[in-house]
Amino acid sequence: MRTSRPLRALAVTAAAALALTACGSDYPLGDEQREAAENSTSTLSGIISGSGSTAQGPAMDAWIGGFRVLHPKVQVQYSPDGSGAGRNALLAGAVQFAGSDAFLQDEELGEAREVCGPDGALDIPAYISPIAVAFNLPGIESLNMDAATIAKIFRGEIDYWNDPAIAAQNPGVELPETRVTPVSRADDSGTTENFTEYLHEAAPQAWPNDPSGSWPGGLGGENAQGSAGVISTVTRTEGSVAYSDDSVVDDSLGTVNLKVGEEYVPISADAASIAVEQSSRVPGRSANDIALHLDRTTTAPGAYPLVLISYQIFCSSYEDAGTVELVKAFGQYVISPEGQEASADAAKSAPIPESLAEDARAAIESITTRP
Repeated sequence: MRTSRPLRALAVTAAAALALTACGSDYPLGDEQREAAENSTSTLSGIISGSGSTAQGPAMDAWIGGFRVLHPKVQVQYSPDGSGAGRNALLAGAVQFAGSDAFLQDEELGEAREVCGPDGALDIPAYISPIAVAFNLPGIESLNMDAATIAKIFRGEIDYWNDPAIAAQNPGVELPETRVTPVSRADDSGTTENFTEYLHEAAPQAWPNDPSGSWPGGLGGENAQGSAGVISTVTRTEGSVAYSDDSVVDDSLGTVNLKVGEEYVPISADAASIAVEQSSRVPGRSANDIALHLDRTTTAPGAYPLVLISYQIFCSSYEDAGTVELVKAFGQYVISPEGQEASADAAKSAPIPESLAEDARAAIESITTRP
């Protein structure tokens, strides 16, 4: 379940810690930034803060670094506290933007009008990444699975890796009689929401739970904080399996190929991009709110539908003109070809399709100063 309004105040305390993360050096990126600052013609200066998605973490580091080379007098601070915490911080007025692997829900849109003015907040897609189902089975680099099998694993209904449901989809693979240990996220997570949405839509009988950013209570296994936390747990626990943004999964773990139509599709940025191209705009939103509904049951060749679209969420208006200038400049950099290339290099993300990027640029440009 999403965090309720009384807990929004906690976001203020968490976001206040962002002030402590300000860089201790004028040029934390070293000589390149110092030289850029000395030669820069940029007049932008100031500080903006964000909080949210851990999946965006590696990409955000790349975006902040690239942006500060262009605008050396601007500090962009970001605290990867989880998507739910980021949305809460924005709705509490504690940060200027949020990173979230799930778009704002209707109730949150209503709350955003209290903080962001009558037009509320804008969901801007910024980061596309496949979600890996990663496992620790030495000697096995990949396994084929359909959505129902994945659901049963994470519900604790498949106890051992040599279960017939797994073996039938992996002929010729010597599966060990090793106990399965599913690992889920402990925090309110957009990755969890995307993962459970995929299971619910692609295998509703095996996963009857409604999609949620919080892991269903009563299921077994282990849990850990953040994307890095679940992957760290899997890395040190033979037989374990977790879902995570692919950016934090390295070659030491195996990954699942998803059954899509009659084929099994390996995880990749290109396959994620194909899946996003099948998406549609969520109805009932403002023209500049680009919340997207993914088709988790697509049979498009080469599509990998277990994908997250991670958003940067901005207010549609801010009280301070300087803040407007900074958030627009940063948002436009993130969506630019340079920004998307930086995140692809840092986090294995897929580029935003150009038609979607055009809409995103127009939406960011619409941000205004409140009278």
